[in-house]
Amino acid sequence: MHRAPHHWSTTRRGAAAALAAAALTASLLGGTAATADPRPRAPRTTLSVPSPPGGSTVRVLVFHASAGAEPPTVDAGIAAIEAIGQPGPEAQRFRTDATDDASVFTDARRLGRYNAIAFLTGGGDVLDPEQEAGLEAYMEAGGGFLGIHDAARAEPYSEWFTGLVGARPAAGSPAAVQRATVEVGDRQHPATRQLPLHWKRPDKWLNWTVNPSGTVHTVARVRESTYQPGTSANGWDHPVSWCRDYDGGRSFYTGMGGTAASFAETDFREHLRGALLWTTRLSRADCKATIDAHYTAERLTQPNQPGRNDQIGEPHGLVAAPDGRILYIGRGGADSSRPVVTDWNDPDIGKGSGEIHVYDPKTKKVQLAGALTVFGNKGGGDELTKNEEGLLGIEVDPGFLSNGWVYLHYTPHSRIDRDTRMAERYVSRFTLDLATNKLDPASEKVLLKWPVQIHSCCHAGGGMTWDSKGNLYIATGDNNSSGFSSGYSGNNPEPHFKGVSFADARRTSGNTNNLNGKILRIHPEDDGTYTLPEGNLFTGRETDEGGGKTRGEIYVMGVRNPARIFVDRTTDILYAGWVGPDAGAPSTTWGPAKYDTFAAITKAGNHGWPYCMGNNQPYRDRNLPEPDKPLGWYDCTAPRNESPHNDGLVNLPPVTPNSIWYSPQGGGVDYPRDARGVPSYRSEEQKLLLPWLKGGGQATMNGPVYRYDAASASTVKWPEYWDGKWFVGDFYDGDQPRHAVLMDPRTIGKGGLPAHAESLKKIIPVGANGIRNLMDWKFAPDGSLYVLDYGRGFFTSDSRSALWRVTYKGGGPTPAADDLARKVAAQ
Repeated sequence: MHRAPHHWSTTRRGAAAALAAAALTASLLGGTAATADPRPRAPRTTLSVPSPPGGSTVRVLVFHASAGAEPPTVDAGIAAIEAIGQPGPEAQRFRTDATDDASVFTDARRLGRYNAIAFLTGGGDVLDPEQEAGLEAYMEAGGGFLGIHDAARAEPYSEWFTGLVGARPAAGSPAAVQRATVEVGDRQHPATRQLPLHWKRPDKWLNWTVNPSGTVHTVARVRESTYQPGTSANGWDHPVSWCRDYDGGRSFYTGMGGTAASFAETDFREHLRGALLWTTRLSRADCKATIDAHYTAERLTQPNQPGRNDQIGEPHGLVAAPDGRILYIGRGGADSSRPVVTDWNDPDIGKGSGEIHVYDPKTKKVQLAGALTVFGNKGGGDELTKNEEGLLGIEVDPGFLSNGWVYLHYTPHSRIDRDTRMAERYVSRFTLDLATNKLDPASEKVLLKWPVQIHSCCHAGGGMTWDSKGNLYIATGDNNSSGFSSGYSGNNPEPHFKGVSFADARRTSGNTNNLNGKILRIHPEDDGTYTLPEGNLFTGRETDEGGGKTRGEIYVMGVRNPARIFVDRTTDILYAGWVGPDAGAPSTTWGPAKYDTFAAITKAGNHGWPYCMGNNQPYRDRNLPEPDKPLGWYDCTAPRNESPHNDGLVNLPPVTPNSIWYSPQGGGVDYPRDARGVPSYRSEEQKLLLPWLKGGGQATMNGPVYRYDAASASTVKWPEYWDGKWFVGDFYDGDQPRHAVLMDPRTIGKGGLPAHAESLKKIIPVGANGIRNLMDWKFAPDGSLYVLDYGRGFFTSDSRSALWRVTYKGGGPTPAADDLARKVAAQ
C-alpha cells in the first residue's frame, strides 16, 4: 500500500475558503441536499482517461481528504481495503494506494491506472471544480466509485456528486454508535450474497434528506425498530447500502463504516470486498433491478364495447400458459347496462355469465374463448342480497400445450336450489382448442363438487395452482356472512336459513368434514377423476371420535377467503392469502381487529380461522343459547370445535402461525400476553412487527414467487434480484401492501416473519391512472408480469377493468463481459 503524505492543493483550498463557515459546518454535520454551487464552475474537462480505466493489474485508489479534521476511520479503512485486496483467489486480488492529494483527479496518467476509487473522506469540499470535473471524466470513461459513510457529506454543493453517492445525510441523524439490524435484501450482488439475512452490528447510522429508494438499487436496509433513529428517521424503508450505474461508470455507496471498529468486522470486510469486486470490474452485478424507471406498465385491453364483454369480464383471475398466452376470467357480474335479478321467486335469480378470455402476446389481440352460466350476478347491497359466487378460478393443465385442458372453479346456475338456497361448487376440466382459442363446453368433466350456501354473501375463495408433482390445489372460502359477530370471529351459531348456518365459520372453515374455508389438494387423473396424494391433513379414514368426520381432500383448514394461492414449483411451498373479518379495532372482550393474512405453507395444517389469527392470537368462543355472551378464549395449541353446526371432529389440529398479518393499526400487530398466552388487545400496548405495511379497507391478493430463468433470451424478463421473492399485495392501493418479500428459509412455514420487504408501488403503479384495484398477478414464461385491475365498481366490469403487463427494460448486469478487468472473473 502507498499512502501519500498530506498535501493540500492551494487551488482547492482557495476555492473552499470562499464558503461561509456556517455552511461548511452544516455540510459536515448533515443538512440539506446539494444546492446551487457558490463556486465558479470549471469548464468541462478535456482530461483524457483510458476507457475503461485500469487494467488487469487491478488497482484501487483510496482518497481520504477532508475539509476539516480527518475522520478517525481513515487508517482502519485503508488497512481494511488493503487487506481485502491481498488474500483470496488470484482473480480477485488488487493493489491499493491511498492519498489525500486531490491533484490526482487532474492527472490523466495517474487517474487512468485505477480500476476504482474509494472515497474514505470526511465532509466539505474536497475537490475544486477542475478536480471534480476530472472525477466526472473518470466515471464517464467507465470508472468505479465506492463511497463509505462520511463520503456522502463531501462536495455538498455538487448535484453531480449527490447523484454519484445517491443521497445526503440529514440533520438529526443519531451521533452515537448503536447496535442495529441490517436487512440484506439482495441475495445476488457480490457485496451482499454471503451476508446474513439479518445482520446485527454496531455503527453510526445516517438518515437521508431524500430517500434514494427507486433511484438507486438498494442492497441493504437498516431496521429502525432496532435502534433510536433520531428526529429525521426515514421509516421502514431506510436504505444503508446501494449501487447504481452512473454517468458511464459504477457507483456503490454504504452508509456503514462510521466507526474504526467496523473495518475489523469480517462481514463488513466481505461487504466491501463485494462492492470492490464490482466497482473494479472484477465481477459483474445487477445494480438496476429496483430502479423504478427501468419498468414499464402497459395496459393491454381496451374498454369493452357497450353492452358487450368483448375484452374483459368482471376480473377474477388469470393464468399464464406455457406458450405465453394469458387466460383470464370474469366472475359473472354483468355490465351496468344489464339488470340483475335478486328475487328468489324468479328462476333467473343471480344468473350471470362467467367469461374466459385469451390474450395472445404474439398478436396482442384478445379473444373471448367461452362462457359458463353461473350463479352470483346479484349486484350490490347488504350481505343477504349480494353474492360472490360465479366463475372463481382458472388453471391450465401441466400438459396444456398437448391436451388443451383448462380447469375452472365455478358455481353453475343450473345446480342452485331456490327453496333451500343451496348450490354446488364445481371444479371441472374443459378442453380449449389451441388453434382457435375456443373452449368446448361439451368437453366438461366434473372432478370435484360440494355444497355451498347461497342465502347470504360472502367469501367464496377461488384460486387454484399446481405443484411439481401434478397435484392441484383449490382454495375455497368459508362461505359465510360477516355481519353477525361485530367483525370479530365468525362464530355466531344463531343465524341460519332452513337449518343451514350462514354466520358460523365453525361449520365451514373450522370443520374437518367440510370442504369450505379450505385449501384442497387432489391429483387429477386423465379420465377426469382424481386421487388423493399422501401428506394431506386428513386421510378421510380417521377413526377419531367415531370416524366419518374428516375429508381427505383437505390440505389446509382454517382459512377465510383465499382468493389467490400459488405454489413455487422449485420448492413446492404453498403461498396463500386470505381476507379477514371487519372489526376496525381490537377488543379486550372478543379479540383482534380484522387481520388480512398471508402464509407460506410447507406442510398440511390448520391456519386458525375462526379460532385464532395472525401469530396465534385467539378469539373468544360463543355459543347458543346466548351467542352475544363471551365464553372462554380459544386455545390455539389445541382448538376445539363445539359449534352445534359441526359435523366434524371436536378436537382440531393445532394452529400454525401465519407469516404476515395486518389491520388498520398496522402490520404484524402484536401485544403483551398473559400466562395463558392471551394478548392484552389494548391498542396502547401494541407492537408492530411488520412496519412496512398497513391496512384500512383491505383485501389480500396473494401473488407469485418469481423464478429467474437464466437460459431465457427474453429482453423483458424481471432481473435475477427478484428470484425467490414472494409477491404480496392488496386489492386496494393506499397504505396496503404491494411488496416483494424475502422469507428466511430457517423459519418459513413455522410462522417466521419476512426477513425483508421491497415496495412495488412505483413499479406496479398505483393511483387513478395505474393499477388501483389489483385482482390477480402472475409471471409469464418470458419473465414479464401480468396484472388484472378489477376496475372502479363492484360486481361488474367498467372502463378501468383491464389486463396489464409490467416489463423490465434496464438491461443486464454491468460491466459488459468484454469490459471485465480479467477474463476469468470472480463470481
